[in-house]
Amino acid sequence: MDRSSALVRLVDRASSGAAPLARRLVALARESAQQVAERVLGADFDERVESVRAHYSQLGGDLFGLDADAVRSTAKVCAFFHRVYFRSEIHGVDNVPDGRVLLVSNHSGQIPVDAAVIACAMLLDAARPRIMRAMVDRWVGTLPFISTFFSRVGQVAGVPENAERLLERGEALLVFPEGIRGISKPFRQRYQLQPFTHGFVRLALRTDTPIVPVVVLGAEEQYVSIGNLPRIARALGMPAFPIIPQLLVPGGQLPLPTRFRVYFGEPMRLSGSAEDDATVAEHAWLVRQAVHDGIVRGLATRRAVFW
Repeated sequence: MDRSSALVRLVDRASSGAAPLARRLVALARESAQQVAERVLGADFDERVESVRAHYSQLGGDLFGLDADAVRSTAKVCAFFHRVYFRSEIHGVDNVPDGRVLLVSNHSGQIPVDAAVIACAMLLDAARPRIMRAMVDRWVGTLPFISTFFSRVGQVAGVPENAERLLERGEALLVFPEGIRGISKPFRQRYQLQPFTHGFVRLALRTDTPIVPVVVLGAEEQYVSIGNLPRIARALGMPAFPIIPQLLVPGGQLPLPTRFRVYFGEPMRLSGSAEDDATVAEHAWLVRQAVHDGIVRGLATRRAVFW
């Protein structure tokens, strides 16, 4: 009995000592998790999301189904890729003026990671957080679940009527004038701008909307495409079917962890008639040239793709 009593007392003392240690370990784990979250999301993440929520509440909600809770959840995931995986460098994001604006960017990478990084910059890095809206290909609307998800995080079907309604409500609208040609080009053509469509110029002129040229470096190398199979794409109802060998490697489905660099240029104000084809073509060339020059400058200062 004496030995049993002594053993019980020893266990009790060990347990009483373990409890404070366990509490300290739990507190340390919570503190570490909070530090990681602040590094990824930023210390003011909650305030930024709530300011966006309040903005749309004042507007009486969103016309296209944007949901602030969906934005919050998605932003947490995207922020990890933005700040940790791609280690994005953001330059000039505060060049984006308040009110309606068109963000015109180069496009690449087979999947729209470039759009997600631009959206993160607007929400997490700009002095005035806001939701970036984007026009998505009509093909996306045919995809179950994905089309609903895109609507909830603020993206809309790419038709002119939707674009004008968004701009009338003072939104920041992202457009990729290269379209499918931008994301389906092979690796050997990286950073070679494809021809710009002219619809964004007509939209800017009709709505008196400033244009901010945006340059994204890093997306061109996230997937190494060696070609495109248009016949298979047409058979599957897809806009493109790129050949990407890395997808066959375990883990290759993730984009390569290239370092993203995003440059927001100075706003451009266009003048003239949206019905004058010559004027529209000239403006489209000028905007394309601004994006092209930004790519050239960015590549000249970039010393490596992954760091």
